[in-house]
Amino acid sequence: MINQDLLDLLRCPVCVKENKGLLEHYKEAWLICDNCGRKYPIWEDIPVMLIDEGDKWKATKKEDLPVPAPKPQ
Repeated sequence: MINQDLLDLLRCPVCVKENKGLLEHYKEAWLICDNCGRKYPIWEDIPVMLIDEGDKWKATKKEDLPVPAPKPQ
């Protein structure tokens, strides 16, 4: 489980420059940006805040995200 203090600090690396970039913690497996819809996976309690990772899942509906988030091969 990710520490709540860390979750409160994290922001979408794309949106934080112009918007708040707030993230929704979804099913302990994803962080979803309220502004752009990028979805960042959480692997072994570590948020992967790479823009490329967020882009991979942007078009996927929140309800269709795999839980747990798959790791790259």
